[in-house]
Amino acid sequence: MEDKVIKQISLFAENKPGRLASVANKLKSAGINIRAFTIAESGDFGIIRMVVDKSDYAHRVLHDAGFTVSETSVLGIEMEDVPGSMSRIAEVFGEANINLDYAYAFVTRDQKALLIVRVNDTQKAIKTLEENNIKLIGMKELEKI
Repeated sequence: MEDKVIKQISLFAENKPGRLASVANKLKSAGINIRAFTIAESGDFGIIRMVVDKSDYAHRVLHDAGFTVSETSVLGIEMEDVPGSMSRIAEVFGEANINLDYAYAFVTRDQKALLIVRVNDTQKAIKTLEENNIKLIGMKELEKI
């Protein structure tokens, strides 16, 4: 099931101008491509969550640069980039009593979108999605996008 999981990089950063640029520049200098990211603001600080093409390397680069960094297992759900795709996934999770902790998405290619989700039960979510013929993208596939 590990091949169905994506490693997300999360870092705790001061909420001030230039902080995201600092993070992005460190990754750029290391040749790491940011596929998607989201920022959750919490007063003077924020959590930057991102999916990158080389997660282990990104973790090391950011940690060595002095950032507080962690890795989290998330799922990458491929869906059609059309109305109703999100509602289908939400219904599947709801019927299986799987809670979404957070989600963010990006468009990939060929009318496809990738929904990144953290759920309360990763293994149950993988099984449920596969039973409903919903495609999961793992790290190897993500690196090719």
